[in-house]
Amino acid sequence: MNKLSSSFSIATRTFTVLAFISIVTVNANAALPKSAKMDAANQALAGSMTPNEAMMQLETAGGSAEMDSLTQEQYMQLYRQGQMLPGEYNIEQILPVVEEGMPAPYGANLFAGGYESERIDGLNDDYLIAPGDKLSIWLWGAVNYADVSTVDNQGNIFIPEVGPIQVKNVPASKVNQLVTSKLRTIYKQNVQIYVNLLTATPVSIYISGPVIRPGQYAGMASDSILYFLKRAGGIDSERGSYRKIDILRKGKVIESIDLYDFIRNGNMPVVNFKDKDVILVQPQGATVVVTAGAKNPFRFEFDKAKSTGQELISFAKPLSKISHVGVIGNRSSGPFSTYLPISEFYNILLEDGDKLFFNDDWDAQVLDIKLEGSFIGPSFYTTKKPTKLYDMLNHIQIDPEQADFSSIYIRRESVAEKQKEMITQALDRLERSVYTTPAISTGESAIQVQEASLVSSFVMRAKQIEPLGKVIVSENGNVANINLEQGDTIVIPPKTELIHIGGEVLMPQSVVYNPQASVTDYIAWAGGYTERANYERIIIVHANGMISFYDQDSDSWVAQNSTNVALKPGDQLLVLPRVVAKTMQTVKDLTQIIYQIAVAADVVAN
Repeated sequence: MNKLSSSFSIATRTFTVLAFISIVTVNANAALPKSAKMDAANQALAGSMTPNEAMMQLETAGGSAEMDSLTQEQYMQLYRQGQMLPGEYNIEQILPVVEEGMPAPYGANLFAGGYESERIDGLNDDYLIAPGDKLSIWLWGAVNYADVSTVDNQGNIFIPEVGPIQVKNVPASKVNQLVTSKLRTIYKQNVQIYVNLLTATPVSIYISGPVIRPGQYAGMASDSILYFLKRAGGIDSERGSYRKIDILRKGKVIESIDLYDFIRNGNMPVVNFKDKDVILVQPQGATVVVTAGAKNPFRFEFDKAKSTGQELISFAKPLSKISHVGVIGNRSSGPFSTYLPISEFYNILLEDGDKLFFNDDWDAQVLDIKLEGSFIGPSFYTTKKPTKLYDMLNHIQIDPEQADFSSIYIRRESVAEKQKEMITQALDRLERSVYTTPAISTGESAIQVQEASLVSSFVMRAKQIEPLGKVIVSENGNVANINLEQGDTIVIPPKTELIHIGGEVLMPQSVVYNPQASVTDYIAWAGGYTERANYERIIIVHANGMISFYDQDSDSWVAQNSTNVALKPGDQLLVLPRVVAKTMQTVKDLTQIIYQIAVAADVVAN
């Protein structure tokens, strides 16, 4: 075993088993050359190479425990700068696994960053002078003197002709004033004095309790408790408390810290650490989980066994729309659950292990209605529930010369969702039927494979089409007075003199309406059919959303009410593609789906 690694790790790096430090036997054949190791270490210390890059270079050719070429000073520097040393595990490898679906503890992200490895050593104005610190002293004028004085074990510095000066526990910002006042008792005139703290002695702190890597850590006396906790890997989110962190000095608590107070209010007690101080993280207290409906959906810890709903609300911050709260948990009498208005939740007592969610459960008493098409005035209205279509239309102003009021229709979200569901189900049935059709011969099997690939491609594209959710409310100038729903869009089509031709035609376009023209004429004006056109049945989408079918072979209309069916301005002609497939059932299924998509979305799915 490498003598330096073993002796140094035992004497200097006194860790508990939880620090996961492993010293392994050196493999001489795999050892990284001394110059390369020194170069990696020096680059890491100089900042030109990140800690992870340095350790990767060390481990790639060498082995995680081969530190024979690093001096003890370099080893300690790497350690004190928060860098992963050979033999240490990454934090992610030893963090506890949080239960799936369980929110993280409130405050856990305090230790998500890597600020301990980016820390810049500096001298804090509030730092208290301690034995081992170095002070630079200058005198000039009648007397010239310059020296660096080290604070001795009694807390004094010694200046010739003056004697010892007590500086222990003096703030760094006031040390110049103190030493100057002492020197003035000897040198009263014609002597200028300047005193400055050069270096501060690191302190060694013990970190214990439910943290990831408890042990002994070095830092500056003025370092924050967050710095030391981060060095230890942070608080164990499953066992440690974020609200009860004690700082012990000689067995007595000198400060208790609640990180919730820091997160919410920015309050952090100022502590000047001393050698052998202990940061003790207490066990986690009672916790309550907030799963939904809040700005802060976390696992909250309380400083008491029980807490009120009002206290939880101050932490979780429910969304403004919340009306009710659901709580489940266990009590001494057995399982407990309740669902109550948020106004009654303030006084409820919560206990350890409770889970709750905030819910918007008010039945909305207003409707948001949107207008599209040709009208005068605003396009959004809010009305009381229930409201009928006529009540809404009475508040809408139109220009009779511009608006086709007799062709009004509604787009409704619930109808669009239902259409989407029906189309998806039909596509799934089609895909299953294609893949389960038996093949009689090898040639037929090859054809089916190609057909299945084409059908799958069609299904993928068809599922991306979003239906319009049209609700037909007008026919022959009559408008049905139906109840409106939340989110309805009332469409008042503008009057037009055009017929729109699309789908499987050579030149999809819009043509001026001609009362003497037939469907065949409009198709001809659009360049005629393509080779893939299904010209036997053409869809006509009327301005009011109604659908008619024109059968060219019989030159007749096919509709639910075929009387008085004729092309009108604003209608749309859709020529669908012809389906060519091996089996009759596939042809029928594909044809049906193509018609469904055309009717629901006013588009042609190829």
